[in-house]
Amino acid sequence: MISNRHYNKIKNGHRIFFALILCLFGFSLVLAMQAPKKKHKKRPQGDRVYLLHADELRYDMYGNNPDAQIVKGKVSFMHQGGHLTCDSAYFYQGSNSVKAFGHVHYRQGDTLSLICERADYDGMMQMMHARKNVVLRHRRQKLLTDSLDFDRLYNMANFFDGGTLIDGKDKLVSDWGEYHTETREAKFVFNVKLRSGKDVITTDTLYYDVPTSTAHLVGPSRIISGASVVNTHDGYYDTRTDKAKLFGRSTLVDKDKTITGDSLYYVKNGESTGYGNVVYVDKKNKNSLTCNYLRYNEKTGMGFATKRPVAIDYSQKDTLWMHSDTMRIYTYHINTDSVYRKVHAYPHVRAFRNDMQAICDSLVFNSKDSCMTMYKDPVIWNANRQMLGEEIRAYMADSTIRFAHVIGQALSIEQMPDSVHYNQITSSEMKSYFEKGEMKMTEAIGNVQTVYYMTNDKDSSLVGLNYLETDTMRMYLGAARKLDKIWTNKFTSTMYPITQVPPAKYKLPNFAWFEDLRPTDKNDIFVWRGKSSGTELKSIKRHEAPLQSLKKEPLKEEKEEAEAETASGKTDKEASKSASKTAPKKAVRAASRKTSKVAPKVTKKNKRK
Repeated sequence: MISNRHYNKIKNGHRIFFALILCLFGFSLVLAMQAPKKKHKKRPQGDRVYLLHADELRYDMYGNNPDAQIVKGKVSFMHQGGHLTCDSAYFYQGSNSVKAFGHVHYRQGDTLSLICERADYDGMMQMMHARKNVVLRHRRQKLLTDSLDFDRLYNMANFFDGGTLIDGKDKLVSDWGEYHTETREAKFVFNVKLRSGKDVITTDTLYYDVPTSTAHLVGPSRIISGASVVNTHDGYYDTRTDKAKLFGRSTLVDKDKTITGDSLYYVKNGESTGYGNVVYVDKKNKNSLTCNYLRYNEKTGMGFATKRPVAIDYSQKDTLWMHSDTMRIYTYHINTDSVYRKVHAYPHVRAFRNDMQAICDSLVFNSKDSCMTMYKDPVIWNANRQMLGEEIRAYMADSTIRFAHVIGQALSIEQMPDSVHYNQITSSEMKSYFEKGEMKMTEAIGNVQTVYYMTNDKDSSLVGLNYLETDTMRMYLGAARKLDKIWTNKFTSTMYPITQVPPAKYKLPNFAWFEDLRPTDKNDIFVWRGKSSGTELKSIKRHEAPLQSLKKEPLKEEKEEAEAETASGKTDKEASKSASKTAPKKAVRAASRKTSKVAPKVTKKNKRK
């Protein structure tokens, strides 16, 4: 039997063992829940700083530095491949450190050199604190500052009292910064300014990659390049190629022109590109362009816009909006006095202004003669008037129309107040002349047909219809576009009372009213509505000049062959003449047949022979 005392000992032992197990489990759990610690480089221990040379060495047990060896005169130290020279120094062997004074020069390999007036070097931590007139040279880079800490373990130099980094033509200035000698990357913070040639960059934070000469701008930043100014919050700038990648809704300002976009790729004197909500504004000419993709070459003057492009002109009291699938700009004789541009818009062109609307398939504007040409089923609306044709040319003067020319199947329609009847004119072509944007005279030329409703002056009720045919007609308009007079050449005209108008005379054969295609507002320009089948203009074959057939000159071989044949023909004729004197006519004819160019037909009898 086990005694109670022994049983209590065993029982207490099990309790202690179980408690230890629980403690170990809890400790393991706590360690597992803790975040893993970052691994840092272990600083080497035990590597000594060696004094290589000094003209004078002494101790001062009763001075301010009793633990220091006081060395003077051409002092030289060595530590792990690094070489330190100075005029004088305090050498602390116990702490493995040096305080250097006067013409301090530290060299590490063939690529790094540091000069200052005084410095503290900790051999245990491999840290150097350089002060006053510090110059750090690494390869072709030079860093100037008054306070610099150089960490040999991480190959990183920190300055915090203002510094300047010089890299070829690039000069960086900031209040605080760091430079990695291994990766050759630099970071500059607070009042950062980068000068690259004539370009100046100001920002709050800048990351500079020395091998690629690329600057990464963070925060409110500005790039000034000649007359161009770039504002961005996130951008990359290559100082060697003058290329910039800008993000975060950046803006490029060039004199009176401004480009804003979610992303801009800018190349000085080259091709630049904009992505996402791109807005181009020309303050001088009072026009702008919006799109989601824009490309422009500053050197050639060629541009390209797509993805919902909209051209906006606000030079007049009323703003004009124009949209097409694609817009292109071409510049001719750039950087000369005779420079001019052509703008192409295609397809599905739609334009809206309160007093004017238009549609067509394609459009070309030439700044040389300020002519805007509309192609393929163009239609223009003005108030209650509609004009269409095969081609419409509008000549502008300071964004105001001065002359319009409709070419081919011209048709002008004016809707009457009752919205049922229409005044109509059709001809081969039409010319309209304007003064200060107001139409003063219209000329219809070639196969002119008109339908004109006469009204009562008192109540504006319809009185009758005048149908007229002529070769040329001119209409002169007065104030408020009221008809003053009409001039016409020889004509035939028929007057119908309004109650006796034949149904076929109400409308001309080519009458077409396209009110459903008309843009209603500036947002409606994005909705394309083309002409329905059967309402398009007829394709008319124009008279073409007959093709002239030039006589083919015979080749040299052909000429020689013809001359030989002519000569043989003459000899045969002479022989036949002589033979005709002695032989009968039938024999002469047979002989002449044998000498002809065409060989005689081969008969079966001849084959047998």
